[in-house]
Amino acid sequence: MPRQPRRRSYDQHCAAARALDLVGDRWTLLVVRELLAGPRRYTDLHADLPGVSTDMLAGRLKDMEGAELVTRRRLPPPASAYVYELTPRGRDLLPVLRTLAAWGAPELGEPRPTDAVRAHWYAIPLLGALADLGAGVVQVTLDEGEFHVRLGADGSVAYGDGRADAPDARLRTDTGTCRALAAGELTLGEAVESGRAVIERSAPMVARG
Repeated sequence: MPRQPRRRSYDQHCAAARALDLVGDRWTLLVVRELLAGPRRYTDLHADLPGVSTDMLAGRLKDMEGAELVTRRRLPPPASAYVYELTPRGRDLLPVLRTLAAWGAPELGEPRPTDAVRAHWYAIPLLGALADLGAGVVQVTLDEGEFHVRLGADGSVAYGDGRADAPDARLRTDTGTCRALAAGELTLGEAVESGRAVIERSAPMVARG
C-alpha cells in the first residue's frame, strides 16, 4: 500500500528533513516511546501521554499509520479491542530515542511539580547501564511502578511495561538513581555498592556479543 501524502513537509531534499517530515511533529516520538513497550489500546496510550488531547492523539496515530510507522489490529475474542503497534520501520526508531534520551538526560534534574512520571519512561535511558548485566530479562521496580528489559545475546534490546514472566534478574532502585545512571554520573556497580540499587539474580546471565 503506497504511503499517504502528509499534510506538511519541509520540502527539502535532505535525509534529516525527510525524517522530521515523518516524526518531527509534537507527540509523535512519545507515541513511539509508548509503543516500543508493546501494543497499546488507544485509551492506554492516552493515559500514558498526559497533556495530549484526544483529537491530537487520533491525528498523530492516523499520520503514523499513513507513514507506515504504526498499524492497528483487532485483538481476538474475548478482548475484541483494537490495539496500535509499531511496524518494523517504527521499531527502528529505538536507537534514535536512545540517542535523544542520552542527550537529554543531563536536563532531567528533579521532577518539577507539573511533571508526570511513569516508571517505564526510565527504560530507554537505562538500557545502556543494564547492558552490563549480560543477556537475559531484567525486571526493574521503582516506587512509581515496574517495567522490564530484554537484553539479547546478539546485542539487541527491548523493553515492556509492567512485570516480566520469570525474569533472570530483578533490580530495585529509585528515580534519582535512574537519572544518575542515565546521565553517566553513576555506574550500575557503583549504585549497588552504595546501596542505591539492589539486584537479585534468578538465573545466570551470559555475556552479550
